[in-house]
Amino acid sequence: MSTSLAPTLVIVSGISGSGKSVALKTLEDLGYYCVDNLPADLLPQFVQSVHHDDAPTKLAVAIDVRNRHNDLAHMPDWLAEVGAHGFDPRLVYFDSNDTVLLRRYADTRRRHPLSRLGLPLVDAISLERQVSRPLRRLADLVIDTSDMNVHQLRRRVITEFGLGDDGTVSLLFESFAYRHGLPPDADFVFDARGLPNPHWDPGLRPLSGRDSAIREHLEGQEEVRLYVEQVGGLLDTWLPRMTTDTTRSYVTVAFGCSGGRHRSVYLAEVMAARARQNGWEEVAIHHRELD
Repeated sequence: MSTSLAPTLVIVSGISGSGKSVALKTLEDLGYYCVDNLPADLLPQFVQSVHHDDAPTKLAVAIDVRNRHNDLAHMPDWLAEVGAHGFDPRLVYFDSNDTVLLRRYADTRRRHPLSRLGLPLVDAISLERQVSRPLRRLADLVIDTSDMNVHQLRRRVITEFGLGDDGTVSLLFESFAYRHGLPPDADFVFDARGLPNPHWDPGLRPLSGRDSAIREHLEGQEEVRLYVEQVGGLLDTWLPRMTTDTTRSYVTVAFGCSGGRHRSVYLAEVMAARARQNGWEEVAIHHRELD
């Protein structure tokens, strides 16, 4: 539960395919006001435009090779202007080795941002490394995601940016399917397999616990209401006590069910909303089988 009002700015940059989009979405979950693909020369104006009494105090922008290439060399000047507005910017550069990047592009069939130049993928990656070199040199933190999956990357971002300046612990509410194993870093694990399963209703099966029809269906079940009341009460009592552990930057609360699509997703969403209502400002949600 953060009380710090000091404005912060995280600049997300790096190589395409290294996880920048996942990082920006995770920062958004942590309460950052996020902008993707901001023209680099507009960075000082952007910070100035949102720097007022009721403005968000945590900002994150993605700036990368999609910008005009010549602009990136001027980043030190623009960072200095940002600092003059009272922000202490932190530039994070995400990277992966070429073998991993090639595999990821093959798996997702996405186009590289520089493919418009008619370059083969290998050459596009090489050019991107050259163009983004000024950003890498300026980086306060370089995160190599070569050996990370999306879940590990989200946790790394939460570890780095979920801890407030006052030592606040952030919360991660996660859903998962038992058939795919337990989340390895969970602090609390709750089993939802004993609750009524929307999977057996053909009309609800294609939906997820984020959909209103699933929420209405589950909230109409007495067992579900009792589960939410009892587990919610336990978390209300014990989560604040986790803040006394000064070595801990975040706490993961995981809910599991058979498929990780309906009951566990619903519970993670409900408990995250409850935590925010209780004053927790840094709350993230991760649905392992959906994201």
